[in-house]
Amino acid sequence: MNFNGFSEADFNIFNIEGLMPRKRAIEDNIQPKFRAIGDVLTDDLSSMIGSEMYLHIARHARRTVNPPNDTWLAIAGNKRGYKKHPHFQIGLWDDRVFIWLAFIYELPGKAEIAGTFLQNIEEIESLRVDSYVISLDHTKKDATAIENIDLKSALERFRDVKKAEFLIGKQLSSNNPILKDGDAFITFAKQTYEKLIPLYRLSYQ
Repeated sequence: MNFNGFSEADFNIFNIEGLMPRKRAIEDNIQPKFRAIGDVLTDDLSSMIGSEMYLHIARHARRTVNPPNDTWLAIAGNKRGYKKHPHFQIGLWDDRVFIWLAFIYELPGKAEIAGTFLQNIEEIESLRVDSYVISLDHTKKDATAIENIDLKSALERFRDVKKAEFLIGKQLSSNNPILKDGDAFITFAKQTYEKLIPLYRLSYQ
């Protein structure tokens, strides 16, 4: 299918009560859109990075009681999984879309990556002019603009605390008109990722 944008109904899925009804609505309505977005961006990222990237779509298979509060796709350089690797994410909460380069707690070598980022902290700081934001916990929707965060402390925590995470990218409110235009959104996501590729490369040094 072609991706024609996200609708209000997509965000309203997170108001559906019950695990299975919400999961079915995600599977029927959001995951086909993720597949369409992911097929394009996986090819784009493979070209930008210079090695093959693979699409993963969250299945929420481990959930047995509580319905998911968000859902996402991930693009990583590993075919079998993404959580143990630096990866790119696009996903939805009930009121926003997120576009991340994500380093989550399952990632081995967090300390080494954080150390590299601390040595190249100006690379991250330079993104503040383009309104990039940072999250320190992928399970929470809130994020902080780079200019409003103590970046050195955040990276030291990412290095030293086992469960600490580091995600950088952009968020769009559910009423942002870009989300209604499939081509415009994919272009925005690609442009967002283009400026994150240097950090992705640094994480593998």
